Amino acid sequence: MEDYLAPWEGLEKDLQDLLELAELGDADDEALEAEIRDEFQRCEKRLADLEFQTILGGKYDASNAILSVNAGAGGTEACDWAEMLLRMYEMWAHRHGMEFAVVSVVPGEQAGISSATARVVGNLAYGYLKAENGVHRLVRLSPFDASKRRHTSFASVDVIPEIGEDIEISIPPEDLRVDTFRSSGAGGQHVNKTDSAVRITHLPTGIVVSCQNERSQHANRRTAMAILQARLHEIERRKRQERLAALRGEKAKIEWGSQIRSYVMQPYTMVKDHRTNYETANVMAVLNGELDEFIRAWLQTAVGEGDEDDEET
Repeated sequence: MEDYLAPWEGLEKDLQDLLELAELGDADDEALEAEIRDEFQRCEKRLADLEFQTILGGKYDASNAILSVNAGAGGTEACDWAEMLLRMYEMWAHRHGMEFAVVSVVPGEQAGISSATARVVGNLAYGYLKAENGVHRLVRLSPFDASKRRHTSFASVDVIPEIGEDIEISIPPEDLRVDTFRSSGAGGQHVNKTDSAVRITHLPTGIVVSCQNERSQHANRRTAMAILQARLHEIERRKRQERLAALRGEKAKIEWGSQIRSYVMQPYTMVKDHRTNYETANVMAVLNGELDEFIRAWLQTAVGEGDEDDEET
């Protein structure tokens, strides 16, 4: 509760100080008037942001997020696009003061990445990033095509909440196969080479998770288990949503695999979200992490749908 109230109390104090400054200041001081106007506009933006956060009241919205990016059909083009998306989300996270750590990555054969999984740690990480679930489409002149032809590439993004320790998922040891291997990732800012990377296979479901960014096998295994538990929990959550939809006579949403957004760099520039119709011509700003307006537009349309996890079966 204290974390929730502090920003509101801080805004209230700043507005009170601004009011006192306006009352005590010289009415003919143009510089002071401009300063007060600018500060008031900043306070208005803070208020809008705080009001917007009140819609993020879902059961898992405050959780950290586990974000996975997978290249679709298209070979090297798709792998490069997947890496561009991973960088986009990393820059978005840093803009919001969140920690972004890639825990596993499979590099593409020639460039980019085939797949990657990252933990995004910060307040409301999942609440915001759940807006990014789905398939993302890129249209551009290919840097890998000597003829400079226009190519269309696809990559899928999957975001699930990292469940807290208060939610216990029982996994019998005999349901797991644990393998260790040497990291073969891209290195650099994403992966530290290590001899103690861990891959865990959940035999009943076939889910495979791995972690290779920690420096000890124990730490890698702990992170991989946390991701596995989150994935198993998400499977059960989605099954419950489908059962509730069936009871209501609703058609279940097909969120995974649906094209949610197009990023067009040629023959014109545009990023358009097909769920909300929000669009912008500034493609490079979006690829550099300026996603807030897209996320905001989607969350505002999803407000009335409710949180099915809070309902009784």
